[in-house]
Amino acid sequence: MTRAAATPDEQVLLDVARQAIAARLEGRAFAPPQLPARFGDTPRAVFVTLREPSGELRGCIGRLEPSRPSLAHEIADSAVSAALEDPRFPPVSRQELDDLIVEISVLEPPEPARGLHDLDPKRYGVVVRSGHLRGVLLPDIQGVDTAEQQVNIARMKARVPPAAAYELERFRVRKVPGGA
Repeated sequence: MTRAAATPDEQVLLDVARQAIAARLEGRAFAPPQLPARFGDTPRAVFVTLREPSGELRGCIGRLEPSRPSLAHEIADSAVSAALEDPRFPPVSRQELDDLIVEISVLEPPEPARGLHDLDPKRYGVVVRSGHLRGVLLPDIQGVDTAEQQVNIARMKARVPPAAAYELERFRVRKVPGGA
C-alpha cells in the first residue's frame, strides 16, 4: 500500500500519537507538546487509526466533538484509546508499536446532509443519527465506494434498526498520512 509522506509539521502530530501510546504502555506520564503554529491550539475533533504493516486495521478511535483542551491533547487521548481500548482488537503491545502505521484524521464540524446525493464516500465522512444512536464512518475507506454502502455501514455500527428513521450528517477530514 503506497502512502504519501507526512510533511515535517504533520510528522509532529504523528509523533504526539506514537509517543502518547508508548508512554502509556511504559507507565510514564505524557504531556503533549506545543504544536506548530499552522495547526493552532484550538480543540478539534480527531480520529486516530492504527494499521498493521500489511494495511490491516489494528484500532481506530476518535470523537465527533473535541473533549480535550487542545488538538495535541485530543490526538494523544485518541491514540491511546485506539491502541488500548478499541473493543474489536486486543491491546497493542510495546513490541508491536514501532511497526504500526499511525494515521490521524482531523475533522471539520459535521453539517446536515439531505440524502445520499449529498454524500461522497471518498470526500466526506458520514454520521447516521437515530434517536440516541449514532454511527460514524470516516471518508475514503477501502472497499466503500458508494454513499449507500457508507450509510449502511454507519447504520450497522450504530445498531439502527432497518425500518428506523435516521438523519444524516457529513464531514470533511484533514488526513495526516502515517508511516511505521
